[in-house]
Amino acid sequence: MKANQDRKQANRRLAVKLAVVTVVMFGFGFALSPMYDLMCQAFGLNGKTGRVEEQAAAQPVDMTRTIIVEFTGLATSGLPWEFKPMVKKIEVHPGKTMEVNYLVRNLAPEEITGQAVPSVAPGVSAMHFKKIECFCFTQQTLKPGETREMPVRFVVDAGLNKDVHTITLSYSFFNINKLSAKKYGGEALAQGEDHAHHMPPVTASGG
Repeated sequence: MKANQDRKQANRRLAVKLAVVTVVMFGFGFALSPMYDLMCQAFGLNGKTGRVEEQAAAQPVDMTRTIIVEFTGLATSGLPWEFKPMVKKIEVHPGKTMEVNYLVRNLAPEEITGQAVPSVAPGVSAMHFKKIECFCFTQQTLKPGETREMPVRFVVDAGLNKDVHTITLSYSFFNINKLSAKKYGGEALAQGEDHAHHMPPVTASGG
């Protein structure tokens, strides 16, 4: 009799422990997404540098300091586009809003939709590189042979580490349609995928 009672008590304790573990695991899983976003913002993964409104980005301009911002861009395999920055680099003063343009041209005889994935280097500068306007915020659809200039408006805030003198803003453009990407010898950018780690082989680069 006592053995049965002990067994029941042990089973209850086990059930309680399992319930606690389940709750903890659920809470951890729920927290993973915001934790990932914070890490991306801190280290510049997936270009998560923070979209801000122009008013929110406004701050005093530090005319005593100059940062070189370099621009690169490439169209990945599966996306038959020409894609490149219209300027290679510019000098900026922290706090001053700047704008540059990228050029994209659809070389295919069909309409294609692409998505640009940005990244910023060095990673420590990502949280201080604020994009106000960027073609990477939305998908871009180009008709056959269409050419488009796409702006990027940004500000480097004054909190950037004094040891950082150069920032590189890079974009990789992906085809978002599986069948279309496969047709042109590459992979599509899956919706909801971890873009920071999804980097198909590169076949075309912006010069």
